[in-house]
Amino acid sequence: MDKPRTIVTTDPELDDLNSMLRFLLYANEVDIAGLVYASSQFHCAGDPDAGVPPHRWPAPGDRLHIDEAVDAYAAVHHTLTVHADGYPTPDALRAVIAEGNVKVTGEYATDTPGSDLIRAALLDDDPRRLYVQVWGGPATLASALRSIETEFSGTDAWDAIARKVSDKLFITAFWKQDATFDDYIRPHWPEVEFRDVATTTWGYMTRRVLLPDDLALVSEEWTRDHISAMGPMGAAYRVWGDGKFMAPGDTEDYFGLQGHSADELRAQGYRVWIDPLPAGGFISEGDSSAFALLVDNGLRAHLHPTWGGWGGRQTRSDDDPHLWTNHLRMPGIPGADETPVPASALDRGPDGAPRPDYATARWWRYIQADFAARLRWTVTPQYAEANHHPVVTVDGDLDRTAAAGERVEVVAAASDPDGDALSARWWVYREAGTYPGEVGLESSWGASGLRCALSVPADAEPGQTIHLLLEVSDAGAPQLTRWQRVVVTVG
Repeated sequence: MDKPRTIVTTDPELDDLNSMLRFLLYANEVDIAGLVYASSQFHCAGDPDAGVPPHRWPAPGDRLHIDEAVDAYAAVHHTLTVHADGYPTPDALRAVIAEGNVKVTGEYATDTPGSDLIRAALLDDDPRRLYVQVWGGPATLASALRSIETEFSGTDAWDAIARKVSDKLFITAFWKQDATFDDYIRPHWPEVEFRDVATTTWGYMTRRVLLPDDLALVSEEWTRDHISAMGPMGAAYRVWGDGKFMAPGDTEDYFGLQGHSADELRAQGYRVWIDPLPAGGFISEGDSSAFALLVDNGLRAHLHPTWGGWGGRQTRSDDDPHLWTNHLRMPGIPGADETPVPASALDRGPDGAPRPDYATARWWRYIQADFAARLRWTVTPQYAEANHHPVVTVDGDLDRTAAAGERVEVVAAASDPDGDALSARWWVYREAGTYPGEVGLESSWGASGLRCALSVPADAEPGQTIHLLLEVSDAGAPQLTRWQRVVVTVG
């Protein structure tokens, strides 16, 4: 399978730094075509000639967060290649770092190295989808699209170019952090898919939505042991009370301080919108959901917004057939959607009741274990001394058609490169499918492999889908899990 091709645009927020560090640990599973500095309504570099001062932007001469993350990656690149193939060289990553439209929030009339890089990728002959991740505002992407329209609109080539770009471009974003999507992209490019993958689980408010048993995975103890202590990449990762700051004089960045109450921080002039937590704990990776759906974990979440995975599960907007959203609803968070969450966007929790953001939170223990394992790779020069993912395969097609009442049998195999014992389970991801009822399963694991059979319910209607997941975990430390998803469409 071809690797998903992607470009990241990102503004200098501490959670963007953390997301970039995690993203680079998965650089072997995607084709990185660009790492682009962008602005947002929360950050801009300023334009002295236009009288625009910098807003929450690092001081001139500071090494910005993409370069900082790639520097940390460079220090461990050789060790990562011991544990998995496909990690790009640091020089290959540095070659695709570019500055986009960062001077003024929402400015897209100017061509920049970053917008030129995106434009070239959209127009090249690579037939794959191009996933442009928007971790800040989409102004740099808007600039690339505007330049394409400016050059080709009114020419004989325009219809073909517009069709090509509309089919090729897939936007994954944490909300719209400037006005350019609504003002330019959607009116001029109405068929480009936009996935708003904003989640609470990956962000500053994660403790509000995690299951009680998963709260330890963002604690100061777990974070110190599994992240901060793990070499250069772990040391670069921002945690509560670490004494670091992204920009001088930023009254919203109090996360590096420790020993102050919220009231004391307000008295010092800080805008406190989340109470400070003990030093060493998880702060945020708000933008990681934009790349998490691309991770090759077997869930195939990038293929359709409703399928669900580490980046959440999106539902279609009532107002825009090409806009999909996780329906983040968290009052008080800048940029959060305050509208009610439709039932179709909610996954059922362990008690069977719909649970806010559970479409993402249900995966958190696997997400964090995978992160911890990859960070351990960075400090473990011997393959045999680290844990690696089980390998799971399914015989035949992953997408199948069956009539109501028909029996569907699936045969799979699983192995572990480290020789660890494996456990497996088959389950139906009801919320990802469109058949609303229960589906019974029969499963076994023997010498002939992992087997599962389901009977398509008699009341299933043509076109409805059933998502059957095989989940295989090893007995290593940290425990690693892989999936295979078989989608049965009622014929």
